[in-house]
Amino acid sequence: MFAGGEGAAARDALSARFALCHSGGGSNCVVDGDTFWFAGDKYRIADIDTPETHPARCAEEAALGEAATERLRAWLNAGAFSLESAGRGTDRYGRKLRIVTRGGASVGSVLVDEGLARPWEGPRRAWC
Repeated sequence: MFAGGEGAAARDALSARFALCHSGGGSNCVVDGDTFWFAGDKYRIADIDTPETHPARCAEEAALGEAATERLRAWLNAGAFSLESAGRGTDRYGRKLRIVTRGGASVGSVLVDEGLARPWEGPRRAWC
């Protein structure tokens, strides 16, 4: 169930039960390791890049992308979180760009520390 609002004033006030998106999206599901749907909006985690899952360019990227996707889903389901401004509103695909945090710690940093993502540095680089 949707709870809370977006921004610093609503720190860690957001929560929902997330599934994996199987087609389309729009209702609390994880697309891949850096993209998810929440309360009808599509979000891109602004501070990381994760391997592509559809289509992956090689077996290693596919495996790492699946692991990043599942880790993001588990993290989102582990408790309330916040969506913080990334300085840019949306990307070229219309996804809302946000830094996703819990207790002030970014899920992006968690995924980077676990080897499932890289810090965002601009254009995507190959994972193969």
